[in-house]
Amino acid sequence: MMKKIILFTVHCSLFTLITLLMSCEKVSPIGVLVSNTAVEDRVKMSYLYYQQHKVDFKWHDADKIDEYTFLVGADSHLTTDGGRMREMLQNALDHDDLMITHLGDIADTKPEYYILLDELMDEYRWKYAKKYYQEMYLGDPDDEFEKENPDNYIYQDTLNQINYTVDRVPYPFYPVVGNHDITHNGWALWSNIFHSSFYDVYVLVEDEPYTLDHFIFLDSASGTLGQKQVELIEEGVLDGHDYEKNGYLVRHTFVFGHTNIFRPRSLEFASTFPREESFFLLNKFHEWDASMVFFGHVHKWDYQQDGVTEYITLDSMCEANNPEPGDYLLRVHVKKDGTVTWEKVHMNYKKP
Repeated sequence: MMKKIILFTVHCSLFTLITLLMSCEKVSPIGVLVSNTAVEDRVKMSYLYYQQHKVDFKWHDADKIDEYTFLVGADSHLTTDGGRMREMLQNALDHDDLMITHLGDIADTKPEYYILLDELMDEYRWKYAKKYYQEMYLGDPDDEFEKENPDNYIYQDTLNQINYTVDRVPYPFYPVVGNHDITHNGWALWSNIFHSSFYDVYVLVEDEPYTLDHFIFLDSASGTLGQKQVELIEEGVLDGHDYEKNGYLVRHTFVFGHTNIFRPRSLEFASTFPREESFFLLNKFHEWDASMVFFGHVHKWDYQQDGVTEYITLDSMCEANNPEPGDYLLRVHVKKDGTVTWEKVHMNYKKP
């Protein structure tokens, strides 16, 4: 009974959102939610949220270690079985990855799938907090039920002397939005959990002089960047100039998007992006001196290199697309001296 109460408390906001959407008669005859949230609206909402909550897109400190890693997955299309997503999150926790990135189409758009996704994010935020933060239990030490309730804990970032409730612990999971995430009112569900589809994150790699690695996340779910996103990119919102003005150096830039630019195993452009936008993005990647650019969408592995930039398109980690175990994730290693290498990561989960 206590577990049911805890679950209801944790997910009440998502339940409330679903109820409101259904009460607005946005349900199709087959029971899925319908919406037409275009890229212009998504980017405007995302940028506004990002501007108001920059502290949530926290820096990551890697200046005291010889190497940091980040894990990349794509197209999980989560439905009723969270096995592959749970394996990805656990793999990152076991290997001490600094962050986890996801290239879109994270869940198919039914409310129950997003409730499961929200539960997984909460479960691993708590596991992450227990591993990397100082835990303080506030409940009755003799009450085993209270010990199962995350609301009875405070987690302290001992380096910065900041206390968090578990729901506010900065869990380093950074997704982009995919085309399947925005259909049938999926944007309302997706953004209720992840909030922004257009943002950037920094990793501090040296403090003398201050040197950063830059992670850029773009919204390409509609197969176009849209006018507003292009304008913001042109204005330099993601260029890191504010940091450079204050004496920071940018070492590596990593870019993440959903829709692929190249066809798998071909130097031809994919047909999804408008040709002009493909050239625009390639020019921006060159201007940003991007080290690696990541895509998903087509459910096929692909590797291209143009100058110093590596372009990697990941296969789908979803069991419906790839039912057998396989190398569906990617781990990137970034060393203190700036060397970047990567390896494919095997997934073992197979639905019973």
